Amino acid sequence: MAGSAGKMPIKRLPVLPAERALKVIAGRWKAVILYHLFDGPRRLSSLKALMPGIAQKVLIQQLREMEEHGLVSREIFAEVPARVEYSATSLGLSLEPILLALCQWGQHHADALDEKHRLADCIIRPRRAQHAHMA
Repeated sequence: MAGSAGKMPIKRLPVLPAERALKVIAGRWKAVILYHLFDGPRRLSSLKALMPGIAQKVLIQQLREMEEHGLVSREIFAEVPARVEYSATSLGLSLEPILLALCQWGQHHADALDEKHRLADCIIRPRRAQHAHMA
């Protein structure tokens, strides 16, 4: 029933590494949520305000999935009323260059198919590499 936290996630992930990575970041809102958490912790109400197009139920579901997959952490502060903040974990922060690369590839793909006019700007922007020294 209950095993060690690192053994088996609640939802089984694919065994192929690329498929696993895509599964973990799949979803219309996960990249957007992570983008907003790259700058620091945020409350649910703050995330909702930054993403008016997302239903609160979907936002909570996406945050729970990202928490389950180790990308986001949730901290509950013992205040009245209780305050909850969501943060990108180091694992979540390590996705920043990957999301930037995906965005750039999406722009390249649109250019190649003459559909650049249909694209929005990338929301992932390069920043000073605080955690990019992984060699």
